[in-house]
Amino acid sequence: MSKDAVDTAGAASRTGATQSPADAGDAGYSKGLKARHVNMIAIGGAIGTGLFLGAGGRLHDAGPALAVAYLVCGAFAFFVVRALGELVLYRPSSGSFVSYAREFLGEKGAYVAGWMYFLNWSTTGIADITAIALYTHYWSFFTDIPQWVLALIALAVVLAVNLISVKIFGEMEFWFAIIKVATLVGFMLIGIFLLATQHEVGGHTPGPGLVTDHGGLLPHGMMPVVLVMQGVIFAYAALELVGVAAGETEEPEKVVPRAVNSIMWRVGVFYVGSVVLLALLLPGSVYTADQSPFVTVLSKIGVPAAGDVMNLVVLTAAMSSLNSGLYSTGRILRSMAMAGSAPRFTAKMNRSQVPYGGILLTCAVCVLGVVLNYLMPSQAFEIVLNVASLGIISTWVIIMICHLVFVRRAKEGLVTRPSFRLRGSPVTEIVTIVFLLAVLGLMWNDPEVGRKTLLLVPVIAVLLVAGWFGVRRRVTKTQDEELSGLTK
Repeated sequence: MSKDAVDTAGAASRTGATQSPADAGDAGYSKGLKARHVNMIAIGGAIGTGLFLGAGGRLHDAGPALAVAYLVCGAFAFFVVRALGELVLYRPSSGSFVSYAREFLGEKGAYVAGWMYFLNWSTTGIADITAIALYTHYWSFFTDIPQWVLALIALAVVLAVNLISVKIFGEMEFWFAIIKVATLVGFMLIGIFLLATQHEVGGHTPGPGLVTDHGGLLPHGMMPVVLVMQGVIFAYAALELVGVAAGETEEPEKVVPRAVNSIMWRVGVFYVGSVVLLALLLPGSVYTADQSPFVTVLSKIGVPAAGDVMNLVVLTAAMSSLNSGLYSTGRILRSMAMAGSAPRFTAKMNRSQVPYGGILLTCAVCVLGVVLNYLMPSQAFEIVLNVASLGIISTWVIIMICHLVFVRRAKEGLVTRPSFRLRGSPVTEIVTIVFLLAVLGLMWNDPEVGRKTLLLVPVIAVLLVAGWFGVRRRVTKTQDEELSGLTK
């Protein structure tokens, strides 16, 4: 059976119907996520180690213009999530963009989307457990415990939480997000107070003078700002979790628009606002990559235990990221397995309606990260972080391509767009795709890390092609079975 025939039959089955076809991978889930869970998952996705830890090194390299980089990347991240939100309201699915790629781009599109997303989160998971181990070593009580042991313990704890139930996952993410938001709000209030009272911070008087007297917005030129774009994009990774979570909530049509619309002001307040404050409190040269910029400021004004508090928050952010990665890949892999493009065992669910097969597969890759922590503890974090950036950029590009096809089909009368929409189509999607690909291409200007990362692209492409030839018969068989079910 050809792909065209399957698509034609699928389209015919929708004629005269108001609902889109259900993804086979959506069956069996509980609706255990409440509105507050989804809202906090959206916040948690927008606030992570990229801000709490990564902003220090980026401020040092790029200067105050980092705030502009966060604003620009945040706007494009919002376009991506808004496009995904529209697709979610068209048809909520735990398979999220993989399910939409299957409908609008065919099985090859779904296959690429799913495995690149798996690449993103499995390597991010390795980075997370590495970070957790490093942050835990901050306290002397844990310094004698090997880094790989701490990484393994962190992985086991988060795995257990994910396997119990989706409600437990939601609660864990809810409180992780509360901690992160409370910390940022607390810091911003302190920063505004320091700025308003002109209280000295490390021998510097806060204010615009710290920017103008130290090289302006671009103290090192434009190129460092361009090079940090990749890291800024990675900082926004996990925003697309809203789409996955929508498949396990009772009223996605009410919850998703509210969560998506709130992302933009959160980006403006928490990311851009925090970086502007940091730039006005201390010169960019004072911040370093190996210390949270918030710890740098608080330690300069003599806040007791500032390092301990912020280290706990950064540890929380890393645990939250690992938690989200196991959750999302479990659902994505199940959607793929039901279509034949992922191992069959990843379709399995336990009594709590959790897709444990996919979660365990992601954990297996993370265990390789434990080995990496054992063999190369000082390099493990940097190695996997750059591979993950390839996965998130490709995922976002695929979401925008899916939305382009969706809008085109809506114009042809094949589907109906919801009232919650991404405005400016097709210009918005095309500009976003060009921007994301440009960020990817500009990584070539970084010979130390970025160039080596780009050299992995042909290797990943070969693996994807080889994998497709390995699963295509099973995919075709599954398509034929679905088609015969539709025509009965």
